[in-house]
Amino acid sequence: MNKPSFFQTFGPGIIMASSAVGGSHIIASTQAGAYYGWQLAGLIVLVNVLKYPFFSIAFDYAALHGKTLLEGYAERGRAYLWLFLAFNLFATVVNIAGGTLLSALLLGMVLPQGISLNVLNLIVLASFVVLLFSHQYRRLDQVSKIIMLLLSAVTAAALLMAFGKPPPPPAAGFTDPSPWTLAAVPFLAALMGWMPAPMELSVAGSMWVKEKKRRHAGYRERRMVDFNTGYAVTIILALMFMMLGARVQYGQNVPPLSGGKFIGQFVDMYTAAIGGFMYVPMVLAAFACIYGTTIVAVDGYSRCNRQAVDLLRGRPSEVSESDGVLRVWIIAAAVAAFVLIQFFSGAVGKMIPFAMTASFLSSPVFAWLNLGLAGSLPKQSGLLPLAWLGLVYLVAMAAVYLLWA
Repeated sequence: MNKPSFFQTFGPGIIMASSAVGGSHIIASTQAGAYYGWQLAGLIVLVNVLKYPFFSIAFDYAALHGKTLLEGYAERGRAYLWLFLAFNLFATVVNIAGGTLLSALLLGMVLPQGISLNVLNLIVLASFVVLLFSHQYRRLDQVSKIIMLLLSAVTAAALLMAFGKPPPPPAAGFTDPSPWTLAAVPFLAALMGWMPAPMELSVAGSMWVKEKKRRHAGYRERRMVDFNTGYAVTIILALMFMMLGARVQYGQNVPPLSGGKFIGQFVDMYTAAIGGFMYVPMVLAAFACIYGTTIVAVDGYSRCNRQAVDLLRGRPSEVSESDGVLRVWIIAAAVAAFVLIQFFSGAVGKMIPFAMTASFLSSPVFAWLNLGLAGSLPKQSGLLPLAWLGLVYLVAMAAVYLLWA
């Protein structure tokens, strides 16, 4: 038997990783370092570890049963599908809008001045629709691997160069802030919301696994290599972004969590670490990262919404590459995201933390839905204590946010 190639061994795990390295890493992880230095390294690792079982369930369930998580929810009862769909429709609009806005801001940094942000948003959304109208999975599979290799290499180079220079002196009057206060809860919620990725994308992950398994028969045995590799890369990159923020920006005047001002500072941070000649390449690399994250979300959310509605209507639940109804869902997601962006036109900086926080508050729901399917997966039995601990943690942190933030 021929040894599987890189592109055959890896797929959904790298796509999931690509969906993780957008706002949660470039914005939240970097600002965690810029605000608090190294203090949140443990929290970043902890959140990723506690969410691990819920994403792992998606890969095991699809590979072992040949079904998506949504089909598993349907077997438990229609109420589970309705609950998923209600939360997922909200997440679809909010998270795609947030990623689109970041992509448009980065695109505007390399295009000629004078193009309005609304036009840039339309360009980005239109490109999603065009790219995903044919061969959706194949394109995601290829693009995500290129993005992950590029981003990992550039981030590692920037970090090495940053540590090769002395850190900037702290601003006058700077005192070490503590993240372990109630005042820091809103930032911590945003940090955890998209870390490593919005929880509902685990359902899309099960769809990608099912598609990959159909294309490559041996993927069932290789699935956890793919998943664990992608998951480990997201944790490492999150820590690298945090370290870069801590090395280059800690002790400086950093604006509040936002998508507008900080994305410019993020690029400046790289150019400060490497050199001014890296400005345009770093903008393009950051754009590719955010764009890749968002196009994965457009595909994933649209697939999930389409299949959930089909299951509720008692129709066949297969989603094909040339599915006309899936294309309608893709267009609807793009239009809804653009409409939401208009509500934030006067407060662009609030869009990103709003999207992150919404994902944080909905995480316990999606975690609970996935945990309900773990009993049918023998290999998940060892992870059940960690899954229950993760669910308790997510519920407790959501309660803290709602009561005191």
